[in-house]
Amino acid sequence: MPLRFDDTLETVLAGDLRSATGAPLAWRQLVDLLGRGRVPLEPRALEALDSIRDTVPLTVRAASARALEGVQPPAELVRLLATDELSVAVPVLRDAHLSEQEWIALLPALAPGARHVLRNRRDLPPAVTRALESFGAADFVLADQSAEARPAPDEAEPAGLFAVADLVARIEAYHRDRDAAKAAVSGTERARNFRFETDAAGVVRWVEGVSRPPVIGLSLDLQGLARGSRLDGVAAGAFRRRAGFTNARLTIEGDSDAAGDWLLSALPAFEPITGRFTGYRGSARRPRADERAEPVRAPLEADALRQIVHELRTPTNAIAGFAEMIETQMLGPVAEPYRDRAAMIRAQARELLGAIDDLDLAARIESAALSLGEGRVALRPLLSAIVADLGELLTLRGSAILLPQEDMTVSGDRRAIERLLARLMATLVSATAPGERLQLRFAQDGEQHVAIIIARPRALGHYPGEAVLGIDDEQNEDGTLLGTGFALRLARNLARELGGGLVIAPDLLTLRLPAALPGAREQAHQN
Repeated sequence: MPLRFDDTLETVLAGDLRSATGAPLAWRQLVDLLGRGRVPLEPRALEALDSIRDTVPLTVRAASARALEGVQPPAELVRLLATDELSVAVPVLRDAHLSEQEWIALLPALAPGARHVLRNRRDLPPAVTRALESFGAADFVLADQSAEARPAPDEAEPAGLFAVADLVARIEAYHRDRDAAKAAVSGTERARNFRFETDAAGVVRWVEGVSRPPVIGLSLDLQGLARGSRLDGVAAGAFRRRAGFTNARLTIEGDSDAAGDWLLSALPAFEPITGRFTGYRGSARRPRADERAEPVRAPLEADALRQIVHELRTPTNAIAGFAEMIETQMLGPVAEPYRDRAAMIRAQARELLGAIDDLDLAARIESAALSLGEGRVALRPLLSAIVADLGELLTLRGSAILLPQEDMTVSGDRRAIERLLARLMATLVSATAPGERLQLRFAQDGEQHVAIIIARPRALGHYPGEAVLGIDDEQNEDGTLLGTGFALRLARNLARELGGGLVIAPDLLTLRLPAALPGAREQAHQN
């Protein structure tokens, strides 16, 4: 595989570092590249940052530091930013993760306010905490200065200066907050079942298996339901008849281990001698997914993902458009190296737009918002066009796709079917080895479906069956931007939406799509 030389750092350092407009742009590019590990950390890059610091506005320096939230920048960059003004140092010091020795070496260079930020952290090594204490009362400040990290409204930086990096930081913060929320919820493990007893008035007086306060005092007679808890009429009707009941629905509000939905079942109890009714004894369990009464709603995560996708598509299209203008010299003559760089940016933006479209498609499927039309699609011409589009990738991988001679027709939304086949074939080609041939066959799968049988690349043989759907996206030879596992899961889900499916066998993938019935063709001719 040929080695690639990434001259991104060289390009930035060779640019304008001294002018009033060039210095802020170079500062943000260098901080982003070094902080996210996109280029190797070199002393001359840090020297360039240190030399232009005084010419870069404080609001720009603070914004570049905030853009690194959730990222783990190297210790040298942390030191450069942490020794800046407090509004620059605070966002970095809140999240930085350094070794014990690196922290201790950094502390003397920090201002008292910056050390105060570290005093509020609870995840530092004990030796670092002791080193902080050694600075004594000289570091005492009256209030947390972290508010200074945000510029005042009238000092805000110009909009659009580095919108993509800020948007990426927002996405990372969203995932970080979501994971923290999940961790907080999992800290209070929800109970799965409990037992209870009521008195003759139907009021729960004894419970075992969950916390007592949310349950004690609830009434089967729809009375005394506190804090918004709800019980359906099944239990109340049975109570009035002194009869047993099964799977009455109860919802308990709050954030305890008893919170959520339950299915209650109980039998009445009577005194053996007098026959007097004494109450109910029963149990409760969590409902299964197929037993839930509420309608299925779009997950909040899918809606949030669609919003993020919408925000990503606009700046990516703008980047691709500007790169094309540079490449085609629409604004005037451009040197050859910059045209080559613009062509590379446009190609990468095209790949990113494809990944954005995949995320949008996955979110639409997840939220049941995918709209599909009807039509007839001939498979072989469509696959021939897809193979032609993949020609450059096939040449790069040294592999080939062998199509069948015959043709078959399927029914469904043409754009969705084209998207499905193109995405699936690109993913499989990305996993091929030099000299490998992907053989395709068509077959009739009953009267209702057509099967497209595809040879499975040898590189995926390490993942038996559908285990390939869980491939870690960190594999080095994965040519897809979102990963092989994601692409295959997307293809499977889209095939299901089209009325078919994707079956993954040890050596074959079988894509099933609805067959175009002959009667439909005759009716089309008549129309």
